[in-house]
Amino acid sequence: MANSVYKVPYPTNESILSYSPGSAEKEAVLANYSKMYNETIEVPMRIGNQNITTEETASMQPPHDHKHKLGVYHKANKAHINKAIDAALQAHISWSQMPWESRAAIFLKAAELIAGPYRAKINASTMLAQSKTIHQAEIDAACEYIDFLRFNVAFMQEIYQNQPESGPGVWNRVSYRPLEGFVYAVSPFNFTAIAGNLSASAAMMGNTVVWKPSDHQVFSANILMKVFQEAGLPDGVINMVFGDPEMITNTVLASKDFAGIHYTGSTEVFKNIWSKIGTNIGHYRSYPKIVGETGGKDFIIAHPSSNPKEVATGIIRGAFEFQGQKCSAASRVYLPESIASDIIDYVKSDLETIKMGSPENFENFVTAVIHKGAFDRLANAIEQVKIDSDAEIIAGGGYDDSKGYFIEPTVVLTSDPQYPTMKKELFGPLVTIYVYPDSAWSETLSLVDETSEYALTGAVFSQDRYALEEALTALENAAGNFYINDKPSGAVVGQQPFGGSRGSGTNDKAGSAANLMRWVSPRLIKETFVPASDYRYPFLG
Repeated sequence: MANSVYKVPYPTNESILSYSPGSAEKEAVLANYSKMYNETIEVPMRIGNQNITTEETASMQPPHDHKHKLGVYHKANKAHINKAIDAALQAHISWSQMPWESRAAIFLKAAELIAGPYRAKINASTMLAQSKTIHQAEIDAACEYIDFLRFNVAFMQEIYQNQPESGPGVWNRVSYRPLEGFVYAVSPFNFTAIAGNLSASAAMMGNTVVWKPSDHQVFSANILMKVFQEAGLPDGVINMVFGDPEMITNTVLASKDFAGIHYTGSTEVFKNIWSKIGTNIGHYRSYPKIVGETGGKDFIIAHPSSNPKEVATGIIRGAFEFQGQKCSAASRVYLPESIASDIIDYVKSDLETIKMGSPENFENFVTAVIHKGAFDRLANAIEQVKIDSDAEIIAGGGYDDSKGYFIEPTVVLTSDPQYPTMKKELFGPLVTIYVYPDSAWSETLSLVDETSEYALTGAVFSQDRYALEEALTALENAAGNFYINDKPSGAVVGQQPFGGSRGSGTNDKAGSAANLMRWVSPRLIKETFVPASDYRYPFLG
């Protein structure tokens, strides 16, 4: 029995390795990349204590080399999903009662494994599966996920230590129970760290999980599961399943023991899931916790006082890192007339130096988009711009899927602030610029606020403090993460808790204690040491 109040190690953000020429980390990641590229693997599902294979499989290919086969993964039928639910419910009995410090130790060990022996593996798998450059893989699969694990453990302790006041003769305390049932985690292709965190954060708080990674992230999700196992996570705590998303979701939501969903993905899918939960609400043991981070149409607006080169750099990095496939990527830009041409010239000049190709070549800043559907969506948008009279392509616009799904970083200039690419989420390396009169700063702030259904991230560039204050007020509800003189992407765990509202999600701030609070059901315990023995109050005389 534990007779101590434990204190977890104080977390600090993981240092980002440089992968400079000749460095040990560069050699290690390229060796792992080559090994993974040249072998063919099978990825089973993990349900309870079993690796599950089925007769139905799907293949995995690198987006930048889509004719090359990395292997196959096995897909579930309805019986497998019910088996995963049963495994989660069975594991919940012991896992929910495990001392919190033992749960903490498992996830702290996972962080150390990723920081050390698994670092090159998780990065190389992310480069292959999601076509991330080494820098994008490092800040995601390694550093961000390490940070999620370490900081969440500290946030867990912070939550458990938050106790109520007690009056004379009474001891009040709160038990932060895990949810009654199981949690469904649905993760996207674009961030390996998000995939790991959606399942691990709920599990850390004593819950058990049915986890469905994106079909296009299975290759790196497999490494995450290996880390969980080596870290000592008991069987059944996180059950990893693949297959038809609608079938899996419908099966999960039909269970009376469904206790919550931790989701990152498209807005429309999330709305559909929410609707199904509402329809089934009378069937569940408890009101399910619904946590989701969805789409974005993220903005940059520059004030006439801003520095043109800084704005241009914000556009390049904000719009084109990881091919614009970040929920936080800049995709609509508002430039003042007086400096717009200077900013655009800097953007064009920078784009001329950007190289595109396989992430194995560290000179490439841009690689491929995730799959054929994404490629076609972006190619169609580019072709439509070429037809329309109120928009033009001023940089990029090329695309080629003969080897990989490559879309050139593309800049569109429009005269219509309501042009489709200013409003529709395309999720790729395409950014649209609208130039406004300098005198219309206030009106343009309103335009930014009203144009999109989303409210995830946004950035304002200005050297005028009054203008910044006006933007902060006018755009208060336009972005859950708001950046001043910086690109609107790249949130760091423990520094910039991430999430948005409106059509962008429930704003439960991944990377903070607020998110972990969604995975507990607090119970207040009041203990009276000397109970009353007479019902009469003094006022009765």
